[in-house]
Amino acid sequence: MRILVTGAAGFIGSHVVDLLVEVGHDVVGVDALLTEAHDGTPPYVSGGAAFHRLDLRDREALRRVARGVEAVSHQASMVGLGTSFADVTRFVDHNDSGTANLLRVLFESGFEGSLVLAGSMVVYGEGLFICPDHGDVRPAPRSVADLAAGRFEPGCPRCAERVQAVPVTEDAACLPRSVYAATKLHQEHLCEAFAGETGVPLTILRYHNVYGARMPADTPYAGVASILRSAYRRGVTPRVFEDGRQLRDFIHVSDVARANMIALDASDPVAGVFNIATGEPHTVGDMARVLGAQFPDAPDPTITGEYRMGDVRHIFASPQRAREELGFSAQVGFDEGMARFATDPLRAPVGA
Repeated sequence: MRILVTGAAGFIGSHVVDLLVEVGHDVVGVDALLTEAHDGTPPYVSGGAAFHRLDLRDREALRRVARGVEAVSHQASMVGLGTSFADVTRFVDHNDSGTANLLRVLFESGFEGSLVLAGSMVVYGEGLFICPDHGDVRPAPRSVADLAAGRFEPGCPRCAERVQAVPVTEDAACLPRSVYAATKLHQEHLCEAFAGETGVPLTILRYHNVYGARMPADTPYAGVASILRSAYRRGVTPRVFEDGRQLRDFIHVSDVARANMIALDASDPVAGVFNIATGEPHTVGDMARVLGAQFPDAPDPTITGEYRMGDVRHIFASPQRAREELGFSAQVGFDEGMARFATDPLRAPVGA
């Protein structure tokens, strides 16, 4: 099958390409190679795929390379919280306009294959919580005053009492709390509109906290696992924000690539939204300590009490729907994955 993979030089997209090539698909990879993330084409880009440096907003170039594709894996996005709200236009331009252009090209070409979108757990905002008195609740965004005072745990929006975090399910309301999150939700909406008009089966994979080889190192857009790993490798004290008790679901990139392959390889495509997660949450502090144990004489992480607006307190998932409908379950355990991650090659910082 001829499959188009966008974001093919990225952290996750490159693993998707490798796995699809390994099982025998004819892969066309495209990537804009944005300067925030890349110094040219990374050395790990698969020689088994046809790779094109291409911005999704370039409709004519995209039309040429997308000719004849039978499935699309849309991984391309600017990621992370960015450095300031001034990043808003670039996030919207690349994530939303790029997606719209891709869908227009597919529509004009009469595409009838399957479409898999790399979604994200960030669309949920805060996860789900239970209040002893009011049941299921979704806390309001945390205030600057509370964060500055070290009051990190959200309270019930009705009684302000402390609430218990529980796994988020795919039918939970989406409440994005950052620019990146808003663009990821808009990507979903655009793809759903396209699927509704064309009948193309759409599978949305909402990734939770992905880690593994080829993560970008030492950039404002890198994930927390990469930032901590980079600190340990340099022998400096890792810094953990808030109190380190934020709960996340850390999933290895090999599992995420396999979820994409399952969705793309299905003889009868499975349309819908799926959490791609392990179902076993860990705190950021625990992750820092387990990762740090892989480095002899590594300094203990410092819990700083610092915070970032746009971060949420707890977000972890139920993987039940993905297991039952898509046939996906994560295979790499937390301890095994962190041990592998300690020596995994990261993508070198831009300008290194």
